[in-house]
Amino acid sequence: MIVSVASGKGGTGKTTVAASLALSLEGNVQLLDCDVEEPNARIFLKPEITEAYDVYMPVPHVDESICEHRGVCQQVCAYNAIAVIRDKVLIFPELCHSCGACTLLCPHQALTEVNKNVGRIEMGTSHHVQFVQGELTIGGRRLPLSSRRSRRGPTRQLPL
Repeated sequence: MIVSVASGKGGTGKTTVAASLALSLEGNVQLLDCDVEEPNARIFLKPEITEAYDVYMPVPHVDESICEHRGVCQQVCAYNAIAVIRDKVLIFPELCHSCGACTLLCPHQALTEVNKNVGRIEMGTSHHVQFVQGELTIGGRRLPLSSRRSRRGPTRQLPL
């Protein structure tokens, strides 16, 4: 049986309910704290962490010595994470979605991918509960403004 506890609003008691439920059940119980921005289930369970690893995402890195500044990378980036200005390529890793289009389509292979740490996954046990949580690195990953806007719905213009 799989039980999910979810709500679109913070502070409604999701973690309290999920942790209490996990501790009250018998048998093979797993609790996955999927709130990567503010995981708090560990406060209730106090698990012994037995395994942890960092999570990375590839972001572009430019070799200016072979770049001809044609702007193909900028044109293919749907998230405006690359800007070509005169003889300089600016990369904004916080906007990158790691699609790889810029590195794939660069005519001179001036772009390569480097790993950027975006978080950590920890696993362990508490009583009879197997525990897993993910946590984003502070400032490690954000949605571009256009994506955040679309999740909230239309924006309103205030009269000036």
